[in-house]
This record gives sequence, C-alpha cells and structure tokens, in this order.
Amino acid sequence: MEKLEHIGIAVKNLDESNKLFARLLGKPHYKIEEVASEGVRTSFFDAGNVKIELLEATNPNSPIAKFIEKRGEGIHHLAFEVANVKESVRAYAENGFTLLNETPKAGADNKQIAFMHPKSTNGVLVEMCEEVKS
Repeated sequence: MEKLEHIGIAVKNLDESNKLFARLLGKPHYKIEEVASEGVRTSFFDAGNVKIELLEATNPNSPIAKFIEKRGEGIHHLAFEVANVKESVRAYAENGFTLLNETPKAGADNKQIAFMHPKSTNGVLVEMCEEVKS
C-alpha cells in the first residue's frame, strides 16, 4: 500500500456533520457524492496529506446504517491508495487476508475499491483504492 488516502467516518446526518467538520478543519467540504450501489452519500474534506470522507446511509440496509446501528457514529474504515487494486486483492488474499470483495467495485471519488475483512486486520476495515484513469 502506497499511502493512507482517506479516513471514512460513519455519520447519522451528513449536513450536520459537514458543518461540524468545517468548523473542526477550518474549511468546507469540497464534494458530496452518492454511491447508490453502496447505499451511501459521502462528503469529502481535504485534511492535508489525507482526506476525510463522511458517510451517511441512504437506506436502512446499507453497510453504514448497520455499522451505526451496531457501533454508533465514528471511524468506519481506513483507505489506502494502491497502484493496482486487482493485483493488491490477489496479493493480500495470497498472504492470508480475508477479502470482503475479491472483485473491485466502483466507489466514491472516482475510485475502484476493495475491502479486507476486519477479522483479518485487528478489527479495522481496510479499503484498497485505485484512482480510475480516464
């Protein structure tokens, strides 16, 4: 993994959380995006060398809704930039990591993404993301 790309934070109310993080970071979010396939609406903040992604569930069956129901608001995942997400998925699987999706899928912020199961990463949901080249 090349670098920490963003920290995903599950929130109940994206609009209220955008106001809070704007006060916290001293600048507004730069993008809101919905990923219907994941049942989530996201907002991104530039926090220097890493982004903050706020995630709000758009339906009660989404992973974010289930996370908040079980754990409440808070850090949901760490996302690391990789050069090739398909190759990273293969390599981590070969090294004993359990993957939640072995085929990368479209994510927010023009990324292809795949996740490692928290049971194989000390309870932390780890995302691998690769920017989609146009």
